[in-house]
Amino acid sequence: MINTRTSLNRWDALLVVLLLAVTTVYSVRFFAFSMHPKEDAAILMRYANHVAEGHGIVWNVGEAPVDGATDFLFMVLLAGLVKAGTSVEAAARGVGFGAHILTVVLVFLALRTLHRSNRWLALTASLFLALGPGLGYIAAYFGTPFFALFVAVTWWLAHLAATRPDSYRTGLAFALAALATGLIRPEGVLFTAFMLIAVVWMKGLRGSRRVWISYIVTFAVLGGAYFLWRYRYFGHPLPNPFYKKGGGHLYVESLRFAVRHTIQLCGPFLLAFVVGFRSAAMTRRTIFALIPTVGFVGMWILLSNEMNFLMRFQYALVPVVLISSCGLLTGLVDDWKLPRPASLDRRGAVVLYVLLAVVFAGVLHYQYRRYSHIPRYRDGRYDVAQMLREYRDLGYTLATTESGLLPLYSDWRVVDAWGLNDPWIARHGGVTESYLESQDPEIIVFHEFLSPIVAGVGHESWSQMVETLKAYAEKHGYALAASYGETPRDLHSYYVRPDFAGSGEIVTRIRRMDYFWHASGRKCTNYAAFVSDLPSRP
Repeated sequence: MINTRTSLNRWDALLVVLLLAVTTVYSVRFFAFSMHPKEDAAILMRYANHVAEGHGIVWNVGEAPVDGATDFLFMVLLAGLVKAGTSVEAAARGVGFGAHILTVVLVFLALRTLHRSNRWLALTASLFLALGPGLGYIAAYFGTPFFALFVAVTWWLAHLAATRPDSYRTGLAFALAALATGLIRPEGVLFTAFMLIAVVWMKGLRGSRRVWISYIVTFAVLGGAYFLWRYRYFGHPLPNPFYKKGGGHLYVESLRFAVRHTIQLCGPFLLAFVVGFRSAAMTRRTIFALIPTVGFVGMWILLSNEMNFLMRFQYALVPVVLISSCGLLTGLVDDWKLPRPASLDRRGAVVLYVLLAVVFAGVLHYQYRRYSHIPRYRDGRYDVAQMLREYRDLGYTLATTESGLLPLYSDWRVVDAWGLNDPWIARHGGVTESYLESQDPEIIVFHEFLSPIVAGVGHESWSQMVETLKAYAEKHGYALAASYGETPRDLHSYYVRPDFAGSGEIVTRIRRMDYFWHASGRKCTNYAAFVSDLPSRP
């Protein structure tokens, strides 16, 4: 069984303070937090603003609710902070940074209390997390660290449920944490279900009876009430992006990415799962840790990998692996009858400590090299959105494939042509000419890939969407204001309908703009003068 009894002392408190200081100083030193949000993060921020303003969970004010913000509790928390007077940008980053620091501390405390891990091993694991991509998600305004925090809390409680006498108190705490995790992200439901299976594996069905009863009752009563509410409110059971990105298909390529990302994110700590099979008792604990780990990785076969910025879909697994792997290393010295430092002579002790220091430095350097510089660049879509914001009270509509910065900062009514925030498009396989006619947009904007190398394999549906938008714009006499890009093979194209008040002015302002490419920060060329001569498909 896992040892859950140890006491913390002033040295542990000192190391916690050190973790807080290192994480804070590192974030200020290496991350530029002044940039605007990533495209996908801006989607949720638009919903949070609308909730804070009293419009409900809607993509466009005055229209039916749409569940395009899959981080439900994170969105609600941001909306509350915005309602209290905080900007949505400050709210997103404040919650993210607070969650990141808490998760770093939680990993340290979990290792010290759950497994009696050596302080330096616990410190190494915590700093590994602190120096990882978590700060990159915060800089981009994602709620990923918030989800990871609740996953870590739930996994800690799963350990307690697996090692303490079966009780409804422990079971209820685990169930409530699991429910909160599922309300933050839908995949949290499956993730915590795998944790429950691990607890049942560890204690047996009868020995964990109060735990799984608490879990089932909590999800049936509270989770069921939420499910019924959301079904009535939104009119469908799952978040809208799941209908677009899932669609009942199996995504083998997404599974490959999930495996690769897990290896990249967790690095050398995954080796502990191999060491864990060193004895029968440790094998049981290893399987306990592997059940949610393998289950979480495997479930990504159900969803497309698109929008997976900096491996954020798999990041919540990192604290789980850290807590589990370091626990599997506990007792290794005794199991393999390795010499303890106190039994070595002076020279041997020095060599051992030097080796441990090299390992400590190497693990942290691995994180530093991978994540200390995550570039963020000025994005021309943000500048266009700020310009269009001046026309937001005129009731105009924007149809676009770029559903992040343009909708958030223009505050226009927006048709999300890809369908993540449009139930009709998500359920009908894509945008159509008749649907565009019903929306009658003043401006059409799309990201056009004119090269198979840029577009990548499997982007046929994106190309079809762009062709529909482009054909509609040209058929209905829209003016091509600009096609901005670093090369004429990867473009943001802006089409403006000529028959509404201010259309000519908007065309002129778009053409005169200094437009910067989101992936490099370089100033773009307007290829509108001859882009129509290029083939629309590879």
